[in-house]
Amino acid sequence: MSELDVEAVDDIDAPAGIDAAEYVLYGGKGGVGKTTCAAATALASARDNTATLVVSTDPAHSLSDTLDADIPATPTRIREDIPLYAAEIDPEAAVGEGPLGVEEDALGGVGELLGGGGMFGGGAGGAAGPSQAEDPIGGEDGLLGGSMPGADEAAALRLLLDYVDDDRFDRVVIDTAPTGHTLRLLELPETMDSMVGKILQLRERFSGMMDNLTGMFGGDDDEVDAEAGIEDLQELSDRIEHLRSILQDPRKTDFRIVMVPEELSVVESERLLAQLDEFNIPVSTVVVNRVMQDPSEVLGKDVDIAGPNHADCEFCARRWQVQQDALARSQDMFRGHDVRRVPLFAEEVRGERLLSVVAACLD
Repeated sequence: MSELDVEAVDDIDAPAGIDAAEYVLYGGKGGVGKTTCAAATALASARDNTATLVVSTDPAHSLSDTLDADIPATPTRIREDIPLYAAEIDPEAAVGEGPLGVEEDALGGVGELLGGGGMFGGGAGGAAGPSQAEDPIGGEDGLLGGSMPGADEAAALRLLLDYVDDDRFDRVVIDTAPTGHTLRLLELPETMDSMVGKILQLRERFSGMMDNLTGMFGGDDDEVDAEAGIEDLQELSDRIEHLRSILQDPRKTDFRIVMVPEELSVVESERLLAQLDEFNIPVSTVVVNRVMQDPSEVLGKDVDIAGPNHADCEFCARRWQVQQDALARSQDMFRGHDVRRVPLFAEEVRGERLLSVVAACLD
């Protein structure tokens, strides 16, 4: 492939605005181009004066490179001419603040009674009690101890809950983590809902004992702390339910699967679609990225952008044949969904120039 004609790319009309839900999530296995799609969609969305926030929960943090801007961990306006905001969540740093905003010991005196490690034990910042290792409830392998599975996704989810309720933004575009992490995040509401229910049951079961042992836990103050802890857990449950309702509402959420035209990516995307269907998460669009097809064919109009030479390049021809097989399977598998193609470019997609081309392919 030859180098791209820069002036020709600049001549392509950049989409102004998008026809999409309030929340757009791009998901798929790692390395398929979710960040590129999310950045392109956010740019197009903000061009019609729609206040748009693009968020990355991927620990790789390639959103800054794609948008060619320094993006902090909190929503910050990165363009003066259009209302485009961006944030790159650092899940590991957010875990230290407490997953989902729950205090270190959300159970008050009950948490102390069950092992001294708090709801999430030492794994989320709580100090492990001396008997935690042997305690099947409060210990490292118990219900309330150790590092909670998906703790980094929990922290990212907590921040996303704050952002989706932020009145500053008319649309939120989310570049999710790779498939495995995304599924853990989507499973978290059910997991946490079940956990909160069990904790409330334990609180009820131990309420009589707590009445008799108030002196051992500091009297009325700790009883108040325990009640406050239960209120925190109920608030947490409500927030989880709120997130679930957003994710499952096709009028509010569009989860877009991104894949590349290769057999393994097709299989992975099929698995993701099945999992999302189990959670009733609406999927309307499937993006096939890095297609070795003439960009003019993909865009549906003549553009002077370098494409693969299938006639004289044996490698290009063979790769295109492999991709055609995968494309045919994806078209059949995702029948009923809007399947969009994005071509493979001769240079890295970075900055607004090529992101505008990607947005045109997704439009």
